[in-house]
Parts: sequence; C-alpha cells; structure tokens
Amino acid sequence: MHPAVERLTELVAPSGPRRSRDWPAVERALGTALPTDYRQLVETYGGGVFDETIWLLDPACPDDDYALLAQATERAETLKELWEVEPRPTQLQESGTEVLPWAYIEGTGAMLYWLVKPGQGPDEWTVMFNEGRGPLWEHHDAQCASFLLAVLTGRAETDYFPELPVDQHQFDSNDEILG
Repeated sequence: MHPAVERLTELVAPSGPRRSRDWPAVERALGTALPTDYRQLVETYGGGVFDETIWLLDPACPDDDYALLAQATERAETLKELWEVEPRPTQLQESGTEVLPWAYIEGTGAMLYWLVKPGQGPDEWTVMFNEGRGPLWEHHDAQCASFLLAVLTGRAETDYFPELPVDQHQFDSNDEILG
C-alpha cells in the first residue's frame, strides 16, 4: 500500500469494507490511467468527505457532484471557457498540460486537481489547488494521498484549509451521506 494511504488509515479509520472499482473501464472513459495512490484511496475509503472538508471524488458515486467522471467532464468544460478570458496558471502553459480533478472542497467551489504533463505517468502527477471562485492556483509537489495527509495533519504549505487540522479526524462515506 502507498505509504501516505497507509498513514491515512492510521489517522482516519475507513468506514466499511474495501471497495473495488472497475479501473480499466474508468480509465478508458477518462482516456488516461490514474495514480496508484488515488486508486488505493478510493478502494480503501470509497468516495466521501474527510474532516467535513475534502470530498474524494469516486468514479462509482451516483451523485454527479462527487463523481470522478462527471466532474472531469464538467471541470474540463468550465476551464476551457475560463482560459478564453483569463490566462492559464504558469504550470499549465506548456502545450499538452492539463488538470484532472480528484477532490472537491466543501462549501467553497475549490477543487484539487492532478497536474497532468506530457510524458509523465500518473504516479508522477502532482497536485494543483484552485480556489474555484477566484483566480488563485497553487501547485504542490506531492501526489494526491501525500497532499491529503499533509492537509489533514497541518503540514501542507497552503492558506486554504484554515479549519484543518482538527483534533479528531473523521471520514464520512458517500454511502452514509447519500444513502
């Protein structure tokens, strides 16, 4: 298991059994393979929200707001329109570079993305944070599980999670929240 995923399970107990996903079908639909740490996060936790703040997108979620494939499509369309009126962040100016969402920040419109560069494999993708309702983008040189762990433990170098860390961590699964 990825070390950050293993550490997360020590910090935040998963609710329920492991959840398998049809990763080949998901990756075909997205047109790309996905990072190992993300697949392990979803198989360990399923979709849901960490500390009432960070929603892990899940390819099997029935609610499009928290479904990986639906959000990938929606965010691609939204960002295409945005790039017509605003300049791309520095990290996204190289031809062929794009972002792919993996988490949503509760109540803010902010998103966590993978920075997908040409010639990189999924396990090399790093994290981009976009505040959602403004022009700020942050790049974090970490994989998604490592970044999530850093945010939940207060070690991430970002100003955008002021309510974290919390004293008692929790994970609420989509199964529990959405029924």
